[in-house]
Amino acid sequence: MNYSERIGRLGTETAFDVLAVVNQLKAQGRDIISFAIGEPDFDTPTNIKEAAKKALDENWTHYNPSNGLLQFREAIVADAMKMRPGFECQPDEVVVTPGAKPIIFHSILACVEAGSEVIYPNPGFPIYESMINFVGARPVPCPLLESKDFSVDIDDLAARVNDNTSLIIINSPQNPTGGMLSQKDLEAFAELAQKHDCWVLTDEVYNRMVWEGEFRSITQIPGMKERCILLDGCSKTFAMTGWRIGWGVMPQELAAKIARLVTNSDSCTNTFSQIAATEALQGPMDQVELMVNEFRERAPIVVDALNAIDGVTCVQPKGAFYVFPNVTGACRQLGMDSAKDLASYLLHEAGVAVLGRTCFGARNEGEDQEYIRLSYATAKDLIREGVGRMKQAIENPKKP
Repeated sequence: MNYSERIGRLGTETAFDVLAVVNQLKAQGRDIISFAIGEPDFDTPTNIKEAAKKALDENWTHYNPSNGLLQFREAIVADAMKMRPGFECQPDEVVVTPGAKPIIFHSILACVEAGSEVIYPNPGFPIYESMINFVGARPVPCPLLESKDFSVDIDDLAARVNDNTSLIIINSPQNPTGGMLSQKDLEAFAELAQKHDCWVLTDEVYNRMVWEGEFRSITQIPGMKERCILLDGCSKTFAMTGWRIGWGVMPQELAAKIARLVTNSDSCTNTFSQIAATEALQGPMDQVELMVNEFRERAPIVVDALNAIDGVTCVQPKGAFYVFPNVTGACRQLGMDSAKDLASYLLHEAGVAVLGRTCFGARNEGEDQEYIRLSYATAKDLIREGVGRMKQAIENPKKP
């Protein structure tokens, strides 16, 4: 049987592949501590689950508009404006999707022609690059630099954007680095997008998880609303990964086109989940605040523990729940070629799951350092135990 040429260009999210291996090893009786999957280790807050149960009892189980329930879109508008002072939007500028990924997929389908260029953060969420390749566009990586706390070199960025650039993707706070873009960075992106008349997809799913400074959105910069697609969702903030609720806020004309793509692909997003997500945005935030505060407390614990390992250095994350330590020295000490080799070694020898650098994009030109990503969305005692195992495996490897 034959397959389309474009399906061969489609990438994946390696975290799920590693999760499958982790679960397989656990089924074999192995004790594995996983820092691989970016999923909160908390249950969905009680009020949200109760809202879903009530919605089921009230028979919110039928089709709804492809762009989402009006009451949920109204809640999204209120939340978007609350979190981004000065930004204004309306319900007809919102499209609800089953998770945040479809907004990435549909935005690229709607705004990017084959052969045009898309700027995206590297290292970054792997689905960006995957979808750029899938539609036949040219992916142009924008390096996130450890020397700048995983921000960008503005002059280098300016050299990468041109009149063939259809879309610029930004993510702050960032996956996988835990870095954030400064106001100066955002202004540089905005100036370039306006100069070259291109769209900006701003991935802000970690906007409530900021450990240093305050959250800023490029949508707050004058002149940017009409060219921005704001991506957000419930998975991380509200521990609702399995509910699959995400959304985009964008100009109304584009929203209508994205809604048409939803009609053609999913029909609509789960109705009772939208009722629950409305409660998430409008209800009490005490359980969410407890979870976010716990992540904030874990960040220095994992950083300090990693920095205590010979051959490992780790910058303090500014947001999200990830760290991206430099493990070049550890790889050299162990005679390994790459962080991918180190990740495999740690999984099978130390019982610790992490993700290597290339899970988040191909190396940038001239890049010669090795990194791994750890998600510290796991309990403090497991963080200490897991990083302790890493230290033992790196500093005192078993002799053959």
